[in-house]
Amino acid sequence: MSTVLLLSTADTDLLAARASGAAYRIGNPTRVDVTAELPELVRGADIAVVRLLGGKRAWEDGLAFLKASGIPTVLLGGEAVPDAELMAESSVPAGVVAEALRYLVEGGPENLTELARFLSDTVLLTGEGFEEPRKTAEFGVHGERAFVEGRPTIGVLFYRAHELSGNTGFVDTLCDAIEARDANALPVYCGSLRDADAGLYEILAKADTLVATVLAAGGTHASEASAGGDEEAWDIGALADLDIPVLQGLCLTSSHAAWEASDAALSPMDAAMQVAIPEFDGRLITVPFSFKEQGPDDVPVYVANPERAARVAGIAVRHARLKHKANKDKKLALVFTAYPTKHSRVGNAVGLDTPASAVRVLDALKGAGYALTEYPDNGDELIHRLIAAGGHDVEWLTEE
Repeated sequence: MSTVLLLSTADTDLLAARASGAAYRIGNPTRVDVTAELPELVRGADIAVVRLLGGKRAWEDGLAFLKASGIPTVLLGGEAVPDAELMAESSVPAGVVAEALRYLVEGGPENLTELARFLSDTVLLTGEGFEEPRKTAEFGVHGERAFVEGRPTIGVLFYRAHELSGNTGFVDTLCDAIEARDANALPVYCGSLRDADAGLYEILAKADTLVATVLAAGGTHASEASAGGDEEAWDIGALADLDIPVLQGLCLTSSHAAWEASDAALSPMDAAMQVAIPEFDGRLITVPFSFKEQGPDDVPVYVANPERAARVAGIAVRHARLKHKANKDKKLALVFTAYPTKHSRVGNAVGLDTPASAVRVLDALKGAGYALTEYPDNGDELIHRLIAAGGHDVEWLTEE
């Protein structure tokens, strides 16, 4: 079989290629040195397939080198539909580019095996024979885990690409931690939450709480949901209709060692994609539990830290148990910001009356059956009581 050089910014593509057994050379353009490493990868390869999240401009130097080398190239975008600009830059017919993308979109080792055969036959005319891209499930349940009646159920939602590439160890670790807390773990994979089949939500409806490791349900451009844009761009109605807490389980793009050694902890990308954007969807942010660790062929794999996974599991199970507890037996706290540490800044929010809003929230909780201690009927009195109870404003502190 011909040797195919697969360069993809999706590590799951590389993991599936490695597991396929076909004659692939693999690498991630974001980690391949164009000057020192790319020439060696190209040497001896018969055809190159490049899949870039971010389009042509994400790797212009590398694409220029491949073009100058004369190797037949298939250039693909990171989406499920062809990238017109990359297709035009490819040195093989457009039909071959479109079909090659189908193999990668369906994913998995079997489709990667057939992709290598397809390219070998259609571009290099070797006559080996190949199968059409095999349709793979858009969503489903990962593995088989016991279901115990009477226990809370925690759904763990992760990307279909991880299921197809076998990169699921981090999911199993989290599910084991959930079961260790006497709860049912329901690991579910999907490609996307937007426009997903109703069957996906039928599965998720079995959960009392959901830990999501996929990115935010809406778009990735905040501008689409503000300043005259589509205010519903972030809303996934079917997910909201489940009426359960959705927690964000943080899968970082750094290693555990790098995370532990960093004062910032999260990279700017992780802070945006794993914290800021999911908050637009109303998700509850937990803690990092999975990290990218170096695997064979320099392809990272997701590895969960058991202690961090146990932390996420504990948060999820406690939220799930609340569903089965009467409101009168629940304990809630309303926490105000107090920064900087001035009495005048307690509950500060520009243009908003936070204390008055808090009283309304307390009224609503009381109406919903929560057991509340006595509280004032207005915001001013609420703030004065908080200040009288103690504070950190140095202008008002006494020796006592």
